[in-house]
Amino acid sequence: MECVDPIKDIEKINAIKSNLLKQSKRDLLLFVLGINTGIRVHDLLSLKIGDVWDGKGIKEFLSVNDADSRDKKVHYINNQVKTVLLSYLAGMEFVESDYLFKSKKNDLPISRQQAYRIINHAAKEVGITGKIGTQTLRKTFGYHAYRKGIAISILMAIYNHHTHAETLRYIGIEKDEEQFIKVDVNL
Repeated sequence: MECVDPIKDIEKINAIKSNLLKQSKRDLLLFVLGINTGIRVHDLLSLKIGDVWDGKGIKEFLSVNDADSRDKKVHYINNQVKTVLLSYLAGMEFVESDYLFKSKKNDLPISRQQAYRIINHAAKEVGITGKIGTQTLRKTFGYHAYRKGIAISILMAIYNHHTHAETLRYIGIEKDEEQFIKVDVNL
């Protein structure tokens, strides 16, 4: 498997969102959910509507079985994700057992290959020349979470990594890169 890069430029992230919105609300949701939660693409694709919808509205937390640790990992569904989810669900009829990222051809979820094509194409459309793939979503989440002050130990737990260095390398933080982190208590 080829190593891919996180998307570090917020303007590029927003450009991808704009392009995906024109293309497909499902594809936009895949991107937004991935970069805001750090969930593996395999786990994203296996999500069902009932995982994010409680019958009345969007759940606050999403619980995913982690293949590595066999534990449940809980992910916060932030306002960015909620907005896209509500827009996506408003435009369709569904039952809670439907896959969230349902294929247009059948009732199964889209494939990993299709998810790769969606993400890779969207990145190329906005001029990103780095290596982009499905892992880019997880890495983008981690990169921006770290830059906003999330403790490296929390990211290590999300990624099931054993060392700080492994996590920093994974999210694309270079040793010689200036690491100004916003710690804004704002009391």
